[in-house]
Amino acid sequence: MSLILASASPRRAELLTNAGFTFDVQPADVDETPSEAESPTEYAVRVAREKARVTFARCGNLNSPVLGADTVVVADGRILGKPSDAADAHAMLKRLSGRVHDVHTAVVFIIGGREFVEVATSRVRFVSLSESEIAWYVASGEPHGKAGAYAIQGRAARFVDWIDGSWSNVVGLPVATV
Repeated sequence: MSLILASASPRRAELLTNAGFTFDVQPADVDETPSEAESPTEYAVRVAREKARVTFARCGNLNSPVLGADTVVVADGRILGKPSDAADAHAMLKRLSGRVHDVHTAVVFIIGGREFVEVATSRVRFVSLSESEIAWYVASGEPHGKAGAYAIQGRAARFVDWIDGSWSNVVGLPVATV
């Protein structure tokens, strides 16, 4: 019985590997469009649940545990998803500059048809960023495909003043929660 990761995220796979988990990757393609009626945590839970359920249904083995996850960065109550382009990444980083924001990761685990749901939250404070620092980081390409337009495990580590909560949660998967 091997864990099935319902995600194509290389960061989640790396975190699980480094923690000693054995797993197969079976990503699920689900609609990740937020609804206006959802809070950020409700949104993360919905997307993680849909990923886990789609993969669980596709794999068809009630004994294979499936792990779905979704991470959202939230500033001023607004979800900062993956940037659509460089200008969007720039705007997100400007919003995070010198401020505290929340990172929520919903983790959904399905085994034997039973679902277990947890949401981990970390608070992150960025130092104040100059326009040239933001431009340098956006030009690096690292913000592409990252919630909130940054990767704490990469070059953006230099922007993080402090973190309250799980570092791996900010990367994309709270390993201790899993």
